[in-house]
Amino acid sequence: MTPSHRFICVHGHFYQPPRENPWLEEVEVQDSARPYHDWNARITAECYAPNGASRILDGDRRIAEITNNYRRISFNIGPTLLAWLEGAAPVTYEQIIAADQASRGERGGHGNALAQPYNHMILPLATRRDKETQVAWGIADFRARFGRDPEGMWLPETAVDTETLEVLAAHGIRFTILAPRQAARARPPGRDWIDVRGGRIDPSRPYLCRLPAGAAITLFFYDSPIARAVAFEGLLNSGEAFANRLTAAFREDRKGPQIVHIATDGESYGHHHRFGDMALAHALRLIEERGTARLTNYGEFLALHPPDHEVEILEPTSWSCPHGVERWRANCGCHAGQEGWTQEWRRPLREALDWLRDELARVYDAQAARVLRDPWAAREAYIGVILHRSPEVLDAFFAAHGRAGLRRDERPQALRLLEMQRQAQLMFTSCGWFFDELSGIETVQVIEHAARAIQLAQGFGYRLEDDFIGRLAAAKSNLRRWGDGARIYDRAVRPSVVTLPRVVAHYAISALFEPYAETARIFSYTVRRLDARREERSGNALSIGLVVAGSRITGEEQRAAFAVLHLGGHDVQCGVRTDPPADWYERVKAHLAEAFLGTGPSDAVRMLDEHFKGSLHALPDLFLEARRAILGRMTAERLARVDAMYQTLYEESRPLVAFMRASDVPIPPAILRAAEYALGKELAEIVGRAARVPLADRAFEIARELEALEVTVDAAETELLLRLAAEARADSLSIDPLGPDLEQVHRLLDLAASLGVTINLWQVQNAYHAAAQIHLDRLVEGSGGDAGRVGEFWRLGERLNFNLHALRAPAGTPG
Repeated sequence: MTPSHRFICVHGHFYQPPRENPWLEEVEVQDSARPYHDWNARITAECYAPNGASRILDGDRRIAEITNNYRRISFNIGPTLLAWLEGAAPVTYEQIIAADQASRGERGGHGNALAQPYNHMILPLATRRDKETQVAWGIADFRARFGRDPEGMWLPETAVDTETLEVLAAHGIRFTILAPRQAARARPPGRDWIDVRGGRIDPSRPYLCRLPAGAAITLFFYDSPIARAVAFEGLLNSGEAFANRLTAAFREDRKGPQIVHIATDGESYGHHHRFGDMALAHALRLIEERGTARLTNYGEFLALHPPDHEVEILEPTSWSCPHGVERWRANCGCHAGQEGWTQEWRRPLREALDWLRDELARVYDAQAARVLRDPWAAREAYIGVILHRSPEVLDAFFAAHGRAGLRRDERPQALRLLEMQRQAQLMFTSCGWFFDELSGIETVQVIEHAARAIQLAQGFGYRLEDDFIGRLAAAKSNLRRWGDGARIYDRAVRPSVVTLPRVVAHYAISALFEPYAETARIFSYTVRRLDARREERSGNALSIGLVVAGSRITGEEQRAAFAVLHLGGHDVQCGVRTDPPADWYERVKAHLAEAFLGTGPSDAVRMLDEHFKGSLHALPDLFLEARRAILGRMTAERLARVDAMYQTLYEESRPLVAFMRASDVPIPPAILRAAEYALGKELAEIVGRAARVPLADRAFEIARELEALEVTVDAAETELLLRLAAEARADSLSIDPLGPDLEQVHRLLDLAASLGVTINLWQVQNAYHAAAQIHLDRLVEGSGGDAGRVGEFWRLGERLNFNLHALRAPAGTPG
């Protein structure tokens, strides 16, 4: 067989469940992801970003090339993850989009990217209507991001049944990828059917699956042993071993073109396996260099070699549950490794959400017809609004789908119903059932989406919460402290619920510590100030105001009055009243101010309770990160006194410390602790400014003092500060590679070495590599520039572990 008939395709399924707070529409801090803000950020740093700029090392373990893996593999990335990447990791997002565009030029017009149903719902367990919406939303999201129609679509957990395939085909999807054990029987052209159950199907060819409605779709069945070796057996320990395993899968006894292809979670390449992205990059480069096979993607291979074999599927099946799709509705025995636990909770959770979905559909049917021409067609088109919530998009949406004569002030009613349906989609995200415990963050997340949908339905007079909680009570936790789903709802979900009065309380309390502009954006809400008064007395504060709070998602708005008292420390009390009469607000404002300034805070507290009874809020009602920030400020005020004490102790002890060292007398531990604290704080302040001002020589003096005293700084904090400063300086090298920032990067690396701190130089390397590519001609030594500065630039490359010969080679020239 000639290499021209040998094709290799590596597919990565990159996905994270939606982690956004359903009310705030942003991911809140997740302590389990430390040192990162949340799990999306952590996995981006470990996997998604490295695959956009992966290192290929030479024989001396130096960087010979930085390559975008997305350009050379087939991939799908969940729409909700792409939305997060677009806002939180725009460089990585652009690398992904650019990789698909480049691959179209290299693969005969066929891009590497595949679409995915919107929020990773297990489609065989969904209603036909939800299948349609998931596929339609996934395609629309893909089209908006990649600028083309998708050829293929990855199915969540490769979960499949005939109806799912019919929906894909009806939406123009040409192919999908399944596990070998999902095939029932196959048929060569003009031959009888062959039983291939048990994973016995030949994975080296595509298959045509004819559907009952008359359409057909192509199915690829990936090479399961190699995929398993990548995911679970350490094949990514060596890029060469990975390449060899892929090329060894070709068989001489197979006739015609062969495609060796695998599919795994994309997170294998960096998150599950550290440096897995580098093994992938090295393997792909070796395959290209050896020329024994051609890298391809599914769309290109299908265009070159359409299927001539047919297949029928086993249904319903998936790649991650040998029991079909029971993992997402029953205690089938599949779990993530926690022995001794049961997953009996999966069935009542599924039943509770199925019940809620049907109830929400009835609410939607009854209410949406009043504001929308065709409510279910509007739901399918709502993805356009989800993608771009601009006034122009909303105008176009309501022009197409609003009931004739719909007023602008009626739009929020329609948007609340459509949001209710969006949450009803998100509450079926597969991760809610995948893991071992009902109280896990993924399961709590889907219940939060359910709670948001319930809240939106309640706005139309439908009270579904009690019945839903009653059904959740049948789901039992493995952990005694959580009990059951009802307790989890009460303790883990209910505190996340946001109302407009809570938004106002958050605004009012946080404004005491950080003033807002006249119009403030608070996550997915907007608060517009109409009136405000603030008084201070003896360290206490009173703030009174009138605002309009609104949701940028649903468009609903509400006027509200607030009064907040800060009586020092964490003693904060806030009252909120919605839609207050004008005379009531003016009267309360005057009375509270008079009491606060006259008879004192105790009278003001009494009046606050009297005027806002039943609507009082405190610091715990703030959204999580603001609550932590404010409490952090309060703590910092007290720690400042500790700082001063340590600083004074060390400064006063310096002469004594010098004498004790000279006299070979041990320094008391208390003085060493003071030195460590005082010097560490001073160093942090200096390095924290080093992104903007030249690194002070005092930093090196501190490093010498620390070494002499044999004390160390906080390595993690110092590494972060040094890294951020070095990254900021290195980013400027693309503008002027020989400017003052070059010296500053060197100095920061020198300081790190003096402190014994190892910096993560990944982003610094990226910035340096980009600068070298942009200014290559200028940076050739002897080209008329400053030879000394040019030499310093290349010396930095050596310090950053680059193969300078490869880096200096013109584009397209072997290094």
